[in-house]
Amino acid sequence: MKQFLVINGPNLNYLGKREPEIYGSTTLVNLENSLKTKGEALDLSLDFLQSNHEGVIIDAMYKANETCDGVLLNPGAFTHYSYAIRDCIASLNIPVVEVHISNVHAREEFRHTSVIAPVSAGQIVGFGLFGYEMGINALKNIAEGKE
Repeated sequence: MKQFLVINGPNLNYLGKREPEIYGSTTLVNLENSLKTKGEALDLSLDFLQSNHEGVIIDAMYKANETCDGVLLNPGAFTHYSYAIRDCIASLNIPVVEVHISNVHAREEFRHTSVIAPVSAGQIVGFGLFGYEMGINALKNIAEGKE
């Protein structure tokens, strides 16, 4: 059974409350429960982490490098400026797929640049919460050598 870590960065603990016109009304707990069910149907084990703190996310990715087959990461605002997270991802031996709920390229200009994308296996943007399912499927395919 493949093991993946799903990391949600800053402010995603307010999913369902924060700007529902952009991010929807589903809470983070509901998203995680849904993904866990979908993961089980795909014979995957998923662990979850949400943190508003850059160092916690970095530490979790280094630990995942030793225990997991991949990471699905929504870095939130860290997408645009966290060279520390970028450098961490570059040093991992497992794939990281970047996911965003909204289409960051259709929003404010500062959101158009990701320092994470160049070191990620791929980037999924603009498909709402379905993007997480797409990311899990992408990680599964990579882990099974079906890139």
